[in-house]
Amino acid sequence: MQFTKMHGLGNDFIIVNALDGFRAADPAALARATCDRRMGVGADGLVFILPSTEGDVRMQIFNSDGSEPEMCGNAIRCVAKYLFERRLVDKTTITVETLAGLIVPEILLGVDGQVSGVRVDMGEPRLERAEIPMAGPAGKVVLEPLDLGDLVLPVTGVSMGNPHCVIFLPDLDQVDFERLGPLVEKHPDFPARTNVEFVSVADPGQVNVKVWERGAGPTMACGTGACAVTVAGVLARCTDRRVKVCLPGGVLDIEWAENNHVYMTGPAEEVFEGTMRREK
Repeated sequence: MQFTKMHGLGNDFIIVNALDGFRAADPAALARATCDRRMGVGADGLVFILPSTEGDVRMQIFNSDGSEPEMCGNAIRCVAKYLFERRLVDKTTITVETLAGLIVPEILLGVDGQVSGVRVDMGEPRLERAEIPMAGPAGKVVLEPLDLGDLVLPVTGVSMGNPHCVIFLPDLDQVDFERLGPLVEKHPDFPARTNVEFVSVADPGQVNVKVWERGAGPTMACGTGACAVTVAGVLARCTDRRVKVCLPGGVLDIEWAENNHVYMTGPAEEVFEGTMRREK
């Protein structure tokens, strides 16, 4: 299996070009093996680029635990750069089929003609409780108390094609991240589990975020999570509609535009290429 290791702000992926017909017999097991940071390549996820009847390509993602998420914002920037630089597409605006629908990344070129970043139309956020999904009565979930037994946290629910629980707190250094992340991810109010973002607001145009990703745990960045944080900030009346989202791996520029679409701009970097062979 030929692969390329890439990352978006440290959120790293094993990219496999499956346009020529490559198929894994058990992709979930392959993801667990290849993403292992001691016994495999090491990554937050395994990404297959597949043929599509709806877009230019189809992106299929498996988390490091073998689960399959609907979408990943950092991964789609990596896929877009991969396709453009290898001339697998001959345009700067690409349509990518995902389990969250068609997503449209746009390649940004610098004055030297090289890829300087990727701007992605992430579509419209889904805010109704059933769309997140989250248990409870119909309506939006904004700063609603979530009972964790010994602690109650104010949560805001957003779906960017995948579920997010955004928690605004005054000081991220005081967050018991390793304990609260999995507690919220697997809380019974989230029937499909959830990604979790802990957020402190520096000012209306900038926030600091720590991410606990569903199926991957703590990651350096989360693209859909940054989008969800921006939407949640507007709903909670604590941020502007355009925000610099500061993550452990770097900064994403997110805008919840007046057309109700969320736009994410950020980098994608290639680390190395390699070949994996099955042991006999």
